[in-house]
Amino acid sequence: MTAAHYTRESPGALPLGFENLTVASGIRSAAERESGKTAILCGAQSRTYAQLVEHIDRVANGVKALGLQAGQNAAIVAPNCIEYIEIVAGVSEIGAATATPNPRLTPRELAEICNDAEARILFVHPDCMDSIDRALYTSLSHVIVLGEPYAKWLADASPDFTPGFIPEWTTFAIPYTSGTTGKPKGVMLSHRSRTLCFLSYAGEYGIYAPEDHFLAFAPMCHGAGLAYAMAPVFTGGCVEILSRFDAETVLRAVHSGRVTGMFTVPTHFHAIFKLPAPLLAELRGHRLRGIVANAAPLPQDVKERIVDYFGDGLLHETYGSTEGGVVTNLRPRDQLRKVNCVGQPFGSNLIRLLDDAGREVGPNVVGELFSRSATLFSGYWRKPEATAEAFRDGWVSVGDMARRDDEGYYYIVDRKKDMVITGGMNVYPREVEAVIDQDDAVAESAVIGVPDPQWGEKLVACVVLAPGATLDAAALEARCRAELAPYKLPKHFVAIDALPRNANGKVLKTALRAWCAQQAEAH
Repeated sequence: MTAAHYTRESPGALPLGFENLTVASGIRSAAERESGKTAILCGAQSRTYAQLVEHIDRVANGVKALGLQAGQNAAIVAPNCIEYIEIVAGVSEIGAATATPNPRLTPRELAEICNDAEARILFVHPDCMDSIDRALYTSLSHVIVLGEPYAKWLADASPDFTPGFIPEWTTFAIPYTSGTTGKPKGVMLSHRSRTLCFLSYAGEYGIYAPEDHFLAFAPMCHGAGLAYAMAPVFTGGCVEILSRFDAETVLRAVHSGRVTGMFTVPTHFHAIFKLPAPLLAELRGHRLRGIVANAAPLPQDVKERIVDYFGDGLLHETYGSTEGGVVTNLRPRDQLRKVNCVGQPFGSNLIRLLDDAGREVGPNVVGELFSRSATLFSGYWRKPEATAEAFRDGWVSVGDMARRDDEGYYYIVDRKKDMVITGGMNVYPREVEAVIDQDDAVAESAVIGVPDPQWGEKLVACVVLAPGATLDAAALEARCRAELAPYKLPKHFVAIDALPRNANGKVLKTALRAWCAQQAEAH
């Protein structure tokens, strides 16, 4: 067999001289170059590359001794911690995978995910032990608590491990989607997907080189959080892990001059810019060479403030999903030129926008976004029907609607499932929310459709007010009327204390619809 004939169905080992395309292979390569270099920092703890590889090998031998086999799964329930990377990488070295549920989930939710993943071994942080009800678990054979118990287990495991051949399509990790419309689904991410993802990051962002120091504070239980934290050690750099996000801690780390890159979501910047003005002025300097923002749209005013505070030429705003990886990137040169835009195709991505009949639409026409790349997920764990629904002839969609302008730049309009049909007209709530959120009295908003005998559905805007503000429905309506077509105007504006969110922070519009229905019945 030659490399040209190797496919995902090809059994057996590759010919002599072909290296495994695995996540740990990059870490081993970095260790061979600079074994004494610091790979990971986390508070007062650290790992050199030599120590990291040794721990990966001990984890591999340890889980194997506990009976875990290739094709089976472990799980980790933990906040960001120094052990996270070595556990996930070590488990993967025997051809097994790690499920990474959100540690903020309830005991029942955690058990449901681990049972769905058929996890045989559970690694759990001491702070999460109260969320583990062993009686709810159906497949576990061993629970290993991080800290001293883990350290003892690791010390008892052999450091002598010879990596075997692992096909690149083997599942590396299984993060679970947030489940806004039902039960969370396990997203199978292969070694091929992750390694090519890391290499794409290095080429696109320019902040994943051996000399780089990456600050990781996004939750590693998420696909993106884990990928951005592992990419630095795959490419030979250093990753500094924060157990949780704290705006001042992050800004002080950046101001120290050691940090060259970081991955963020919009809420991080909201918190940073709420810091006292004197502190922001004190911590203004840095040596950053790149900032990646993802997970939700960056409001234009926040984006302008980022560019003003951190400087031009740094910000990358990306669009993607756990299933599709990073799909588009709005590069630094376009940040202020392209408003509400997610950029152009990232890395090896190809993009198609299709109408309901499956026909490709032209520029400035909204269609469902499908992407295809080397970093796609392999499918949903034990959910062939959902996998088949996500894929269309090798192209993947997560239900986002988008348009492409005449220059080939993409704009996310809304989720397909959130589209409201009112009076026969399609309305995408995100467009309306963007207008409402510009008002100084509004902290955030969510627009939904509720049944209406005249219009089929009518728009209702649920508004979280800024501190000290009161709801002025007439002013909000006037703002919308000035910027939106009449059929896009909400029929009602209602104040709400907080938007309902799942454990991953996504707004639960189904819960909002149910709440609005209850309010209507009560009145």
